[in-house]
Amino acid sequence: MEIEEREPVSAGAGRAVPPGPRPGEPVGGPPPGPSGPRRSPLTRRRSLIAAAAGCAVLGGALVLLPSTDRGGAPRGAPGPVARAAGAVGAGVPAALPDLAALIGDREARVRARPGDDASWAVLGAAYTERARRTAAAAYYPKAERALRTSLRVRPEGNVAALEGLASLAGARGDFRAAKRWGEEASKLAPKRWTTYPALIDAYSGLGDYKAVDRTLARLLELRPGPAARSVAARVYRDRGRREDAAAVLSDAAAAAAGPAEQAALLTQAGDLAWERGDVRDALDHYRAATSTDAGAYDALAGQGRALAALGRTTEALRAYRAALAKRPVPRYALELGELYDTLRLGADARAQYGLLRDLVRRDGAAGVDDEPVAGLFEADHGDPQAAVTALRAEWRRQPGIAVADALGWALHRAGNDREALGFAVRATDAEHGGGVRSALYAYHRGQIERDLGLSGPARRHLAEALRINPYFSPLLAPAAREALTALGEPPAGGPPEESEDAQTAEGSADPGGSADPGGSADPGGSVAPGGSESTDRTDGADGAGRPGVRSDASRSAEGSGDTAAAGSTGPSGSAAAPAPGAAPASPGTASAPNAPERTAPR
Repeated sequence: MEIEEREPVSAGAGRAVPPGPRPGEPVGGPPPGPSGPRRSPLTRRRSLIAAAAGCAVLGGALVLLPSTDRGGAPRGAPGPVARAAGAVGAGVPAALPDLAALIGDREARVRARPGDDASWAVLGAAYTERARRTAAAAYYPKAERALRTSLRVRPEGNVAALEGLASLAGARGDFRAAKRWGEEASKLAPKRWTTYPALIDAYSGLGDYKAVDRTLARLLELRPGPAARSVAARVYRDRGRREDAAAVLSDAAAAAAGPAEQAALLTQAGDLAWERGDVRDALDHYRAATSTDAGAYDALAGQGRALAALGRTTEALRAYRAALAKRPVPRYALELGELYDTLRLGADARAQYGLLRDLVRRDGAAGVDDEPVAGLFEADHGDPQAAVTALRAEWRRQPGIAVADALGWALHRAGNDREALGFAVRATDAEHGGGVRSALYAYHRGQIERDLGLSGPARRHLAEALRINPYFSPLLAPAAREALTALGEPPAGGPPEESEDAQTAEGSADPGGSADPGGSADPGGSVAPGGSESTDRTDGADGAGRPGVRSDASRSAEGSGDTAAAGSTGPSGSAAAPAPGAAPASPGTASAPNAPERTAPR
């Protein structure tokens, strides 16, 4: 519902609503009956004890019974508007019906009192939450108008509006703007903890991991509650500390204030279980989330993901369709399209890919950045060179780990494996922020290494992907097994020395250029991973004719990456997935004289 913006006027006083009468019906018992037969003293004593106990229980029940208003609701219990306002103010999910009530209430308030900056700020935050929860992108511009109106009404010291703009920018994926607004808000109110979650997400998206650690420590100092623990779990997950993340989420879910908040935490726990390959545990968490809150649409999509991994494709398709109907986001469309592809339902897959493009255009018109997902889609199912062009620009704006992985993969699909490897290493190298245990990232790196002829590192990372989560993708997990089979076992006499060309191809583990993960979040216009610019191949240039960049560090492929996963292969070269947690085999570093043929999509 659009709100007409009028010239600000002074806000009037609110009206108090008188409470309803308290019920006062007397509680009585039946009249005493005639005397019964004469009883012994012991029997009478037992009867008195029983009667006293019964009176105590009844009295306690009457004392504990809450007074109610005329509608039967407990007196003093918050209504839907108050519940949603409390959740939005605390930065936690609100139940969607409550959120709708809050939006209606604040729309009415700002119509009557357009000079009420606080109501404009709450309305903007509620619009942002509505857009985030339902993917109704039209709410994002409405949120921005409401928050900027609040700032116009009160331009000085308006922390609520600044914080709302930071959250809005983060929800849109604009991490530069989120950083700018969040830092301005935190300077005005450094002890206002609700600003810090948006700042942490912004720093993560910009690759500034020292700032992430610093800000998380401040958040936990100010507010060690469920909302802060949810943020901490995201950071721990990104650093590969999945056990810590799971423990923190368990505590947070137990202390959650409302069903929507608890469902969001259960969904987050389900995502962790999925990422470590525990499909049944993930499904249990997702189902618990949707049972707790019907608006937990991320959990509904998670059910589709887990059910597909269990081979229950009919149920998986139903869950994905329901999630897309309620929350149409590009990621769901991509996952459903790829599931259709595995079922050889090409027309249905193409319909989902068309929907994905429509959703990306819709989101773009509302200021939402879908480039990482859109880039992976174009790399595998569309135009890889267009994906490279778009993702280079994205990397210059915000050089986070997800962008590094997507750009590396797009470069690989476009034929520029030398440059691709630098980004793939960045996405999987804990030293540069890529500590997340991602099967997809490990798979991307392994396939790039395979096409460069780096057999040992390729074998290690492909096996690692399947150890992390053997079900990580209905399309890509089988491709990883096929690639491991084609690579075979390491040489019996141990790995030979890598050729100089292979070592050069491995490249630098730091493609950041001026985007120093430990320093400024400003990527400074770097187009490609570290090293000197080169025009070594035409397909390394983006659509604007900018040359690719050849990585020039001499660190070998065997030395970079996760040593705990080194050298594991499929058993005897079979196509079966390695069991999660299986002991790794001996590493191999053989480099083929010619790179193998390009692999199947992703």
